[in-house]
Amino acid sequence: MSSAKRTQLTYVFDAYCGWCYGFGPALHEFAAANAERSDLRVLSGGLFTGPRALPVSAYPHIPGANARISELTGVTFGPAYGRVLAEGTLVMDSADAATGLVALRNQPGTSALAAAAAMQRAWYIDGRSLSDAQVYRDIAAELGLDAEAVVAAYESPTTRAQAEADFREVRRLGVEGYPTLLLHTAHGTDRLGGPLSTSDALTRALDQHSAVMAT
Repeated sequence: MSSAKRTQLTYVFDAYCGWCYGFGPALHEFAAANAERSDLRVLSGGLFTGPRALPVSAYPHIPGANARISELTGVTFGPAYGRVLAEGTLVMDSADAATGLVALRNQPGTSALAAAAAMQRAWYIDGRSLSDAQVYRDIAAELGLDAEAVVAAYESPTTRAQAEADFREVRRLGVEGYPTLLLHTAHGTDRLGGPLSTSDALTRALDQHSAVMAT
């Protein structure tokens, strides 16, 4: 299928968003099932930036929300992450995480979705700070990327500027909550599903939009 006819999708997430973590398995299944007909870009939304970049203890709702996310989506949260929540001192800074995503996705041959998932595992399973350059070094190794290039990119002001551009693009798209999956058409942008949507439901929604566009 030519690139001109491929469906264009945007996934807006935040690496520190628990509902994004819960949505991950369905999204990955959907992306794999529709890889032959769609292009998916991944943008960071910036959930915890500026004055909201605070220690996890500043957000006491998180453990209860995680229990609900696990109940409804089946994802599990690692014991190391649980210990970090209990300690309460780690600062969640979404600008750092967004910079890390850009550093990873800019490497040749990288799947932005795989990079996002690796970051989520680092946080929600291993309890590692997404402000730590070593995390991106380890993710690079996991994904078969040049670790030194990833770390250099993470520490570059240019990469930080690209992350801030992601935030502006998300605002331009009118996205205010995460996760959000968007379908771009000649007529505008439509949201596909929600945080509890299954892969099959997302594919059906995509099929319906495609059928309408074809008429």
